[in-house]
Amino acid sequence: MSSSDERSGDQTGDDRFGNEIRGAAGAPGDRSIDGFAEPVTGLEAELLALGETLHAPAPPPADVARAVRTRLEGAREEPRPARRRPWTSPRKAVAAVAVFLAVLIAATPQGRAAVVSVLRFAGVEIEVHDSRPLPTSTPSPLPSERRVTLDQAKREVAFPVAVPSALGEPADVRIADGGRVVTLRWPGVRLDEYDGTLGVVFRKELGAPWPEQIAALPGWWIEQPHGVSYVPARSGEPEEEQVAGPTLIWQRGLVGLRLEGPDRDEALRIADSVR
Repeated sequence: MSSSDERSGDQTGDDRFGNEIRGAAGAPGDRSIDGFAEPVTGLEAELLALGETLHAPAPPPADVARAVRTRLEGAREEPRPARRRPWTSPRKAVAAVAVFLAVLIAATPQGRAAVVSVLRFAGVEIEVHDSRPLPTSTPSPLPSERRVTLDQAKREVAFPVAVPSALGEPADVRIADGGRVVTLRWPGVRLDEYDGTLGVVFRKELGAPWPEQIAALPGWWIEQPHGVSYVPARSGEPEEEQVAGPTLIWQRGLVGLRLEGPDRDEALRIADSVR
């Protein structure tokens, strides 16, 4: 091959290479990868053409960017204080649920007939029957019951012991079941105080009528004599049932109270004087 042919061949190759470069830069049907042109498919060509029509906003001015950055850094340095959720004692929540269930059950005759044994309030479970004979057993003391002074009782139990001002100082004070129950006595009147938020302390079975709800306390009034049994803390099995007279049951804070002996009006007066 002559030198003129070589120059002609070189020139042809250079021209071809340059045409491919120019085609990659200007022709929609080609693309350039690492400086070399490559054929572009139909879909790729459409995407490239679409990209040319899209408008990307210009970056914000430098002073705006600095202001935004300063604002963000300040937010990180001064975190907002976490909001504190209101805390509710689990024992208070249980007591509130017990009150709600008692009201719900007593709201309709159908509820009373269907789930009477579920009525639990202030540590007392009440089961109402159409008719119920009274127990014939003789009264017996609570487990490990012992006589103490009022001051001793207040020191030895885990809940506050309240005394009705309408009755004055009790004639007799007793602690039972390892400090679970405090019993105050006056002539013809008995007041049991106990932790009334968790578990069943006393179990009552009675015939009609259904106990009367006392919304002001809140509490329940049992008008008729009925059977009552104590449920010990350890065994959970009710002891022998005994006869109880008219009884008012109510809740004071976390303490359940069971007042036995007076009539309804006197019982409410006594309960209102508990401090």
